[in-house]
Amino acid sequence: MATLRQPDPQTHRPEIWLVRHGQTEWSRDGKHTSGTDLPLTPEGERAARSLASRLDGGAFDLVLASPRQRAWRTAELAGFAGPEIDDDLREWDYGEYEGVTTPQIRETDPDWSLWTDGAPGGERPADVEARVDRLIARLRSVEGERVLVFAHGHVLRVVGARWSGWPVGAGAHLRLDTATVSVLGWERETPAIGRWNAP
Repeated sequence: MATLRQPDPQTHRPEIWLVRHGQTEWSRDGKHTSGTDLPLTPEGERAARSLASRLDGGAFDLVLASPRQRAWRTAELAGFAGPEIDDDLREWDYGEYEGVTTPQIRETDPDWSLWTDGAPGGERPADVEARVDRLIARLRSVEGERVLVFAHGHVLRVVGARWSGWPVGAGAHLRLDTATVSVLGWERETPAIGRWNAP
């Protein structure tokens, strides 16, 4: 579990900016997309370019992106070409539910929730928690002041939940639209969400 408080009040505390990638055909249509490497739609590219003016002048000490093109391409279009790829930022593995919408899944499993059940043939909540906690440990150890991260809806919602010391399932309450900006920071020594899902 992510540490809720930093024990040393003098510990350096970087601010983490999270960006969900721009629209793809499947994100537009509500289809679960993890390993399928879809490009951005023209609307997704336009929204990605518009992020440049919202990313506070570009003064970031580290820029990370998921290995999927929709994430690193969003970074490029937003003015951050050549981000460092971090595999822990890949989207939740949906297994057999790749390319399937939630209403379609619930036709055969009406009580299904990714947050509690995971995906058959894919990742369970505990799997995603382990890699997100590893990612958060990395983010908190960065020497600089600010880190910029480009990734995906579900994994970034888990990052928001785990940053705050909440269980993975709390990510269900953190809606995250495409091409939005969120900021994780601190309230004194306590990890806190400073901004979420800002258009």
